[in-house]
Amino acid sequence: MNLGDKVAVPFGKGTKDGVVVRIFDKNVWLKVDFPRHPGKLVRRKQSQLQTSASKSRKKKATSGK
Repeated sequence: MNLGDKVAVPFGKGTKDGVVVRIFDKNVWLKVDFPRHPGKLVRRKQSQLQTSASKSRKKKATSGK
């Protein structure tokens, strides 16, 4: 994960697309566009982003059966 990368962010019941703005040891700051708040900064843990990416890969791999 690098600055400027687009990442799927778990939010509520679904996901939003965000752009990485700052990276710390355990946290990541993302810029996410919401309908009434464009460019909002959201902080998420790196572990949440990595697990959501691995879950989406599993779903894609198993959905082809």
